[in-house]
Amino acid sequence: MYINDVNLSPVMVAEPGESYQLSAVVNRWVEVLVDCPASTGLLTYRLPAQLEIKPGDILSVPLNGQQMGGVAIRLLAKLPADLQLKKILDVEDIIQRDFLCDRYWTLMERVSQYYYTQLIQVIRMALPPGLLGRSQRRIRLTVAGAAVSINTNPNAWLNTPLMRAVHQPYSRLIKFYLLNTIENNYLIKTLALLSFQDLVAKVNNTDANKILQLLQQQSDGDYSFRHLQGQVQRAYQAVRELLRQGLVESYLEPPRLTKPKFQKAVTLVGSTFDYDLTTRQREILEVLRRRGGELWLNEFLQICKTTTSTLKGLEQKGCIVIEEREVLRSEQGPALVGDEAKFLTSAQASALGTIQTLDGFAQVLLHGVTGSGKTEVYLQAIAPLLNQGKSALVLVPEIGLTPQLTDRFRARFGNKVSVYHSALSDGERYDTWRQMLTGEPQVVIGTRSAVFAPLPNLGLIILDEEHDSSFKQDSPIPTYHARTVAQWRAELENCPLVLGSATPSLESWISIRSQEEGAKSYYLSLPERINSRPLPPVEIVDMRQELQQGNRSIFSRSLQEALQQLQERKQQGILFIHRRGHSTFVSCRSCGYVLECPYCDVSLAYHHTEEKAPELLRCHYCNYARSHPKYCPDCSSPYLKFFGSGTQRVTQELARQFPELRLIRFDSDTTRNKGSHRTLLTQFANGEADLLVGTQMLTKGLDLPQVTLVGVVAADGLLNLSDYRASERAFQTLTQVAGRAGRGDDPGRVIVQTYTTEHQVIAAVRSHDYHSFSEAELEQRQALNYPPYGRLILLRLSSLDPIQVQNTAQIIATALSTEEEFEILGPAPASILRVANRYRWQILIKFAPDALPQLPDWEEVRDICPQSVSLTIDVDPLNIM
Repeated sequence: MYINDVNLSPVMVAEPGESYQLSAVVNRWVEVLVDCPASTGLLTYRLPAQLEIKPGDILSVPLNGQQMGGVAIRLLAKLPADLQLKKILDVEDIIQRDFLCDRYWTLMERVSQYYYTQLIQVIRMALPPGLLGRSQRRIRLTVAGAAVSINTNPNAWLNTPLMRAVHQPYSRLIKFYLLNTIENNYLIKTLALLSFQDLVAKVNNTDANKILQLLQQQSDGDYSFRHLQGQVQRAYQAVRELLRQGLVESYLEPPRLTKPKFQKAVTLVGSTFDYDLTTRQREILEVLRRRGGELWLNEFLQICKTTTSTLKGLEQKGCIVIEEREVLRSEQGPALVGDEAKFLTSAQASALGTIQTLDGFAQVLLHGVTGSGKTEVYLQAIAPLLNQGKSALVLVPEIGLTPQLTDRFRARFGNKVSVYHSALSDGERYDTWRQMLTGEPQVVIGTRSAVFAPLPNLGLIILDEEHDSSFKQDSPIPTYHARTVAQWRAELENCPLVLGSATPSLESWISIRSQEEGAKSYYLSLPERINSRPLPPVEIVDMRQELQQGNRSIFSRSLQEALQQLQERKQQGILFIHRRGHSTFVSCRSCGYVLECPYCDVSLAYHHTEEKAPELLRCHYCNYARSHPKYCPDCSSPYLKFFGSGTQRVTQELARQFPELRLIRFDSDTTRNKGSHRTLLTQFANGEADLLVGTQMLTKGLDLPQVTLVGVVAADGLLNLSDYRASERAFQTLTQVAGRAGRGDDPGRVIVQTYTTEHQVIAAVRSHDYHSFSEAELEQRQALNYPPYGRLILLRLSSLDPIQVQNTAQIIATALSTEEEFEILGPAPASILRVANRYRWQILIKFAPDALPQLPDWEEVRDICPQSVSLTIDVDPLNIM
């Protein structure tokens, strides 16, 4: 290995098809882009004789005593003269072959340049977890460190999770120490001899105390050093002190690489049994023959109720073969009845005809009202592509959307459909990703990360609900928008890009509508629902009048009446609440004290999952949780009151007022487990509940024909936000959730409760009028030079030190203020200053779209930041709060 600073732009000029054969020259070298933050250039490695490497292969290489992942960039027939041969190390192994083709590499570079992110970070994000693995330094408690308590109570350490594990005979902690000590009773002896006072006297460093506290809170007393650095300001010095005192130990964890899964299979050899076999052996072989001649070993043993030794005997006689085969891990959906293409309306047929005539890259905005049949257009546009040997990529904003959409696609295209999103296991993502590389015609459905799916023969890209902010990644870097990357990819693959929505983003709307004549952009409209079903009427309820007339319930009288009628008419409804949890905050009625997160500048939300379950207060930013206190921590008053309404509070109130209604809650609290989205939606679709109560996930394209009622409990929570996009988001959310009603044979009804009936968004939602809303909103954006007429870059700074991050933000803002091409807003503290003990400041840069070449040198800006201050450059941010 040797660092070689070169320009990365012509990376693939090394002829991607070229490789070294085993009979090549004795010394062969390759330049590798290594997954190491400290490495900014290419590193040169020697190729072992047994490896045949091509540019684009993913490799495992040594660096500074550790194993790192990297990408082979170019092969060298001759070593540069300035490199010392004795310092060059060997490539360890090939992890994945043929990953990067020319077009894909160009896409990676473009994302890297546009979003100001190192190329290796873009590549790492595009790969499934576990391919670019690397060793990491970890810190764990010793026996002495586990016994130290930083509390004032000398016996408090007995109640730490780590010490409680001492009494669990099969705990990981006990097994680790008993396997790694000379005498099996060493742990007990050590704990008995430890002097609490002596140990506590050793830990006189505040940062060391914090490290110990973090480790003791972990059940196995183990954290990565990188995590500790993010939590404690002077972690390096603190860990050195703890190592010196023998309270912690450091070790290097090898890379956890995702690998194929193998399983033993039994295969029948021949169809006749001309062997010297027992009756039992013939019965076993007959079972295998009837099952097609192949079965997994475990399944076969269970069916035949036999043993491995019996099968070994059959293998020795040449009747069967037992061998390991790869098992493809993929998401398994339910068995589905085949689906045929539906009859199209004239508007659908016209839109489909336009899409099918497109040759090469073109951008299409498919603007269809809710229930107008956009998905059927997608399906019929994809069908001929698969017959031509091409693939299609379908992006959706939320994981919750994928089960329903996947089922519909699989009913049409069978096993040619696969899903790709973060809710899959690492093994499932890895195997699905490798199947894409085969080049077989297929349909991949996924969330924003699927925009990087390595489909070699891509014929169409679709973004469903293209307006949704979930397509934008805020963290980690790169802060890409899937819609932007999809456009670049469609250009590189020379295929059409279809953007579908009932409420298009203003960026897409103005981009398509303002294109010059001859540009490859198309606006396709689906103005009516299938079968000429009407859009549901929207009733706006003024909650101020409800209060004046004595109704103190969170439900208006109109909504109460509609809910009462649901079960009577055997219909179903949706109730939308803009936040999860039970209550927004908990406050003492005696002194006004509000219970807040100790690590974030936010109040704790009250969560109560079910009767007799623990009452929890939870932070929605860092996930900190604590039990609900009986008394005020400030004045000891027992009068603690819940304020605000979340999904839990609403469901409890519904159960009280409408005990006959069957409810399903659908939010991030109830859909944490794998498959829970599908389970809950299936239960609702099967009529097991009358009402679906949920948050934003309900607005994202769900097709539930049996829903006749949609209620919005408090629309004001969407309107009154300090964000220039608040009105657009509110209109999109309310219009989308209203569109869930009346999609079947029965007419729908929408009830929106608000305290600001005069708001322009409410008026537009009432009439389903996208055009008037967009015109008014665009006029305001243009006057203020906000997107889509201007561009924004948001600098996010965070640190454990509040003074240092504030000073750094001021220095950066001062340095940028000398430029005249753009406007600087800030620096200012983030709307929530502290999250997870990190203090956050922001600088917003506003500029014209054509001012990009005059933007500052971001490497110089990064150099201003001290090591303890994190800087994120968010290009085209959607969330500036």
